[in-house]
Amino acid sequence: MFDDAIDRGLVNSWPGCSILALVIGGTCSRRMHRQSERRTKYFDSAAARSGVFYACPFYRSPENPMSIDPAAAQHPSNSRCVSVFGAYGHTGRFTVAHLLARGWEPILVGRDAAKLAALAQDFPGLEQRVATVDDPASLDRALEGAVAVLNCAGPFSESGGPLIEAALRARIHYLDTAAEQQPVIAAFERYHDAAVQAGVAVIPAMAFYGGLADLLATAAVGDEAGADAIDIAIALDSWHPTAGTRLTGQRNTARRLVIGGGALQFLADPAPTREWTFAAPFAKQDVVALPFSEIPLIARHLRVAEVHSYLNLTPLKDLRDPATPPPVAADAHGRSAQRFAIEVEVRGGERRHRVAAQGQDIYAVTAPLLVEALERIVDGRRRGDGVIAPGQAFDAADFLRALAPDYLGLGGLD
Repeated sequence: MFDDAIDRGLVNSWPGCSILALVIGGTCSRRMHRQSERRTKYFDSAAARSGVFYACPFYRSPENPMSIDPAAAQHPSNSRCVSVFGAYGHTGRFTVAHLLARGWEPILVGRDAAKLAALAQDFPGLEQRVATVDDPASLDRALEGAVAVLNCAGPFSESGGPLIEAALRARIHYLDTAAEQQPVIAAFERYHDAAVQAGVAVIPAMAFYGGLADLLATAAVGDEAGADAIDIAIALDSWHPTAGTRLTGQRNTARRLVIGGGALQFLADPAPTREWTFAAPFAKQDVVALPFSEIPLIARHLRVAEVHSYLNLTPLKDLRDPATPPPVAADAHGRSAQRFAIEVEVRGGERRHRVAAQGQDIYAVTAPLLVEALERIVDGRRRGDGVIAPGQAFDAADFLRALAPDYLGLGGLD
């Protein structure tokens, strides 16, 4: 499906970075004995501060082949250290706090030393490493001694490729929060074989947009061989976008894709509209077709003829208004007051099944999604190596239940 999309010009190939034969050694500084007394304080206070994403220039090189020398790096499988790229961004802060709450040792990584130092005041004792995506050596230093890197810095068309390649050089796992479709497709096409060779998992779009819908769709399909159609509908009662969301929207000019006839195809123009009846409190909503990264994730591993994604109109009014402010903390965990619902309906023959999730703050919920995935990868509860979709990598229903009721309210799971 993805090869065909590239051949037909639906997806642009991703320029690559040269691969350096570097030995990744050493370990990050260990302060785990201090974590138990820090976790609750960090989760309650540090995430409450707002931050912004940053954009980095995309590193380009004429070399395209990607290979991993087994002797070139060591996989620090016993490490509890995790590099968080874009740690001082809005989602990055939630992620750092959640890692600490779950007993991990985050390494704060970003391009701006001053912002890292400011973040470290909220998270004292954590190591800071400056790195930019146009400097591969700085990325190598930023990932040294970590078991994984969590990339929270969009646009992912700019940060994804260099960070994945750095993770492969270090032979560590990679996860990101991409909502854009093309970086996810490019990751599948370009890096799967190298990740298998390195013995690591690369999971793009492990976030509210992308990964959550893929997990719900996988759980809804269940043990069936596939489905005739999957419809995904998202309702938000508001959307106060971060600076990173706005920047990604400005730079993501690629035409959106859906699945039709079992293959990726362009979304119709104008985008289709319809009504969707959500569970309370959203009830009946007008929605418009607006696919995100769940489309390439689902296409990667589920046999389905048609997949369409919709968003209600209320958040789009907020998003399109330049005066809409960024999210503001409304509780002790730093979450905004925003409520969300995401529902997935699977149809196959006479079978029709709907599953749903509701919760608070689309940015904040990404942190437990990321960290739950990280823990399952590291402790061996993943299905194979390579570039893999969340629903492909994990027991989807079990994964979702692990987030309930603290982060998700679930409905329709058998």
